[in-house]
Amino acid sequence: MDSSDRKPQFDLGEAIAVLDRTPRVMDTLLGGLPAGWTEATDGAESWSPRVVIGHLIHGEDTDWIPRARIILEHGETRAFLPFDRFTQLERFRDTGLAELLPLFARKRAGNLATLAAWKLGPVQLARSGTHPEFGRVTMEQLLATWVAHDLGHVAQVVRVMARRYTRDIGPWKAYLSIIGNT
Repeated sequence: MDSSDRKPQFDLGEAIAVLDRTPRVMDTLLGGLPAGWTEATDGAESWSPRVVIGHLIHGEDTDWIPRARIILEHGETRAFLPFDRFTQLERFRDTGLAELLPLFARKRAGNLATLAAWKLGPVQLARSGTHPEFGRVTMEQLLATWVAHDLGHVAQVVRVMARRYTRDIGPWKAYLSIIGNT
């Protein structure tokens, strides 16, 4: 059975446990590394690990908690503002990773404190809001997406870093699915 076929298993405490770890994971993975690692990309349209951290910070400012607040305060009567997925390219263009990593950690800690203060239960998790593209979405879906979004970007950073050595690994490329068939 594919994991997407199972009944959803959202648990707010488990979600917060992952969200809380993301800044530390990124700091452990990226902090202090040479720019060759933190500025690497898969190509012209790909994001470097530094750009991903900027994107995560932008999300802390304008996506997850602001949208959750809209759900709690307005329900479906006020649509979410569209999220600009590329703002970080300009906003953090000249900001180094040594500044971005602790900024991400501070913003995430503040947002998780806000989330905890709300003491969300089943009724609040079932409340819905209006996404500008998807229409009706629930608080639970928003929070579950926040977790999956974090994990997707952790995977993206690791993939970009691994692919930096695509040519250098020689025949082992056949055994490393993270490298792909590039």
